[in-house]
Amino acid sequence: MTVSITQSIHRAMQQSPQRIATIANGRRQTYAEFVGRVQRLAGGLRGLGVRKGDRVGILSLNSDRYLEVFMAVFWLGAAINPANTRWSAKELSFSFNDCETTQLFVDDAHLPLMDEVRAESRTLREVIYVGEEACPAGMLDYEQLIAQSDPVDDVYASDSDLAAVFYTGGTTGFPKGVKLSHGSLLGAALNRLAMGWPVGPVYLHAAPIFHLAGAMGVWWQFIAGGTHVLLPTFNALRFMETVQSERVTDTLLVPTMIQMVLDHPEFGRFDMTSLKFMVYGASPIAETLLDRLTIAFPQLALMQGYGMTELSGCVSYLPPHYHTAEGRSLGKLRSAGRAGPLAEIKIVGPDGQELPRGTVGEIAARGMSTMMGYWNRPADNASTLRDGWVHSGDGAYMDDEGFIFIVDRMKDMVVSGGENVYSAEVENAILKHPAIASCAVIGIPSEKWGESVHAVVVLRPGQDVSEADLIAHCKTLIAGYKCPRSVEVRTELPLSGAGKIQKNKLRERYWAQHGRQVA
Repeated sequence: MTVSITQSIHRAMQQSPQRIATIANGRRQTYAEFVGRVQRLAGGLRGLGVRKGDRVGILSLNSDRYLEVFMAVFWLGAAINPANTRWSAKELSFSFNDCETTQLFVDDAHLPLMDEVRAESRTLREVIYVGEEACPAGMLDYEQLIAQSDPVDDVYASDSDLAAVFYTGGTTGFPKGVKLSHGSLLGAALNRLAMGWPVGPVYLHAAPIFHLAGAMGVWWQFIAGGTHVLLPTFNALRFMETVQSERVTDTLLVPTMIQMVLDHPEFGRFDMTSLKFMVYGASPIAETLLDRLTIAFPQLALMQGYGMTELSGCVSYLPPHYHTAEGRSLGKLRSAGRAGPLAEIKIVGPDGQELPRGTVGEIAARGMSTMMGYWNRPADNASTLRDGWVHSGDGAYMDDEGFIFIVDRMKDMVVSGGENVYSAEVENAILKHPAIASCAVIGIPSEKWGESVHAVVVLRPGQDVSEADLIAHCKTLIAGYKCPRSVEVRTELPLSGAGKIQKNKLRERYWAQHGRQVA
């Protein structure tokens, strides 16, 4: 069945070709201009040998060109690999090699990584420069590629065709490529739109698009045929300036970003009354923060989303009503909402069978947005994707009305400032330090980030290492946001009868007053 993401821009071209499609970096372009550039960029990629099913990477901050690359890749029936802009060169090279990415678009911010990335990448053939300066030697110029290429027809991918490989942290210490089809990406978008809250007309992309949380806004707004406003990265002052100047109506933020906006010393001088709707995720919103937000934005409707990369985004939502004074009295604010209209959620035990309401188990979900599977990870596919259900690794219970309340993570994962950090990745880096005998990484409460990465280490006999030195060591191996923000030295780690480290015991002293084990 032909269900391609590109159908949304065909519709926009038919109905409103002169509407502004993108605003970024001082540039504004209509849908007619945007689609014309997509057609020619697709022609340029075809000239480089890109064919249906091939993987094309992009390592860039948010921009209008990011959206052009997305759509040009989809136009050819190829698959996009949106690289995490905070990863190290080693992590990036692994992801490119893993799914055999052949072309890479790169911007100015990431040029310093390219010598190492190219040296370690076995499959990259061309690097295309999408920055604002003169094209570096050895790369293809983005604007020249468009200008010198003829437009090509859309192949119109089907709902079952691979659209993207989004990489997520791995419990084994290596990122996993999540294969998502056109149908699953659109399924996640429609799941949110089916909640009954329209998108647009002006959507601000402040969260990074390489994350599915940020990318969902791309699909939502293209389906709505509205205007995309893009900030390269989140900055509270730029956010407020842009909402005011572009009369932004919709956005997506994590609670940490919301707090940064409200805490900014210049908050009071901006007119942001145009902002009507905001989706937030990564963690529930604190009632004190919600109180401040409601006072500052009385016109704003809030909706929480819960999901994961393996589900192409969010599968449960807590609608705006439950964020109002009346709705909060119903006791659902600390929940992660309930299944969206096109999704199913259940709480299961180790045998996969659904548990009684109120019993803590694992969240399992399925629906239109379910992933195709992991890239070359049959064992992970078998453990995560069972009988069409994605097993999340999040421990939760469901109440009698279908609301899910997360209490712990069954996967060793920390969510810090909206970023997923898998403990195994950090532990692998720590254990490469010669002074460390053993370690465990956990998430501890953080007022600013929700959770903070904390390392508990045991030293080798006669060895010593400072917190600063261990953190600096980790930064040479993994992205900075994954590195510990604090380090605790112990003589031993608590072990179970089977010899496994009992992380629940390590977390107890930090989370005792919170009523749950995660933010």
